[in-house]
This record gives sequence, structure tokens and C-alpha cells, in this order.
Amino acid sequence: MSETISTASAPPPPISSPPVPTLLELCAAFAIIALCGFGGVLAWSRRMLVEERGWMTPEEFNDAYALCQFLPGPNVVNLSVVFGRRIRGALGSAVALLGLLGPPFVIVTVIGLIYAQFGEIAALQRMLVGVAAAAVGLVMGTCAKMALPLFKDPLGLAPLLALATLVSVGVLRWPLYWALGGLIPLSIAIAWVRR
Repeated sequence: MSETISTASAPPPPISSPPVPTLLELCAAFAIIALCGFGGVLAWSRRMLVEERGWMTPEEFNDAYALCQFLPGPNVVNLSVVFGRRIRGALGSAVALLGLLGPPFVIVTVIGLIYAQFGEIAALQRMLVGVAAAAVGLVMGTCAKMALPLFKDPLGLAPLLALATLVSVGVLRWPLYWALGGLIPLSIAIAWVRR
């Protein structure tokens, strides 16, 4: 009496999707993003939404962030509104925006009052230079992480389009609108054909 266990007929384990955050969790997440990423929150928003909470995949984050770059206003503010709306509707947008803008508003007001009194101190000026250098490093690291999904393209067209943008604007010094005016329709056409 030997029993054999057949794994071929067993259904695959269900793919678990991350739980939908509550309004409080949404507000707290964007407040943490704002507080940790003071001066530049792109790195912290990606870390929070993709790596820590798993509320978005890297590709979803890149798509949402790309959309937010075309909308008027600051990119990460747009991202909070777009993500909040996607998760919890209009109220989610408002809560995410409040979480993102509320804490920095209070902090900047207090720092502005302090800087008005002590801004001429040389040690404080040197400290601000160090903070600016750290912010540059965070932005560069996040750009590298955001570029990784581009290299999953089997034809390698996405990195080529990014390189063409860099060369046209950074090396050839074409106006940004000329470069984007040519490369955006080309990238949309490539994406359309490939889907």
C-alpha cells in the first residue's frame, strides 16, 4: 500500500496581493516619506511604496511617476494624489496629500524662523552644504534603481531612448522641448507596436 502524492494536479499557490492601506496608513506613509526625504522625496517614496510596503511594483511606480512628470505641479505631490486616488478614491488623494505636505509645512516654518535668527553662522552654512551633497547622492541612487526595469526590455529600446534623451539634451544641448517633441512620439509609437 504505497501512497503517491501527485503534485501535478495541485493548483498553484495563490498570488497574494498586498493589503489595501487604510486612510490612516496612507497618511502615515506619506508623512514618513515627507519627513525622511526632506528636500527630495523621490527616493523615499519609491522605497516606501515599492520596497517596504509592496503597494506598487517597480514598473507600476515608474509608470505612475512618468505620468506625474507630465502633470502640472511637483512630481511627488502629483504621485501622492495619483496613488491616493488609486487606493482610496478622492478622499485617499486628499489624505495622501495632507500626509505629504503637512509635516514639511510645519518644519519649514520653524526652520525659517530659526534661520532668520542664526543664518549667518558659518557652521550652519557648512552643514547645509553637506545636506545638499547627501540629497544629490540619494537622487542619483534612486535614478539608478528606477533605470533597472528599463533593462528588462528584450530589444533594449528603452535604454536606447533614455540614452538618446541624455545625448540630445546633455551633450548636444538641444532645447528640452525639441528633444522631447521628437522622442516622446517615438517612444509612444514603439510602446503601441509592442503591445
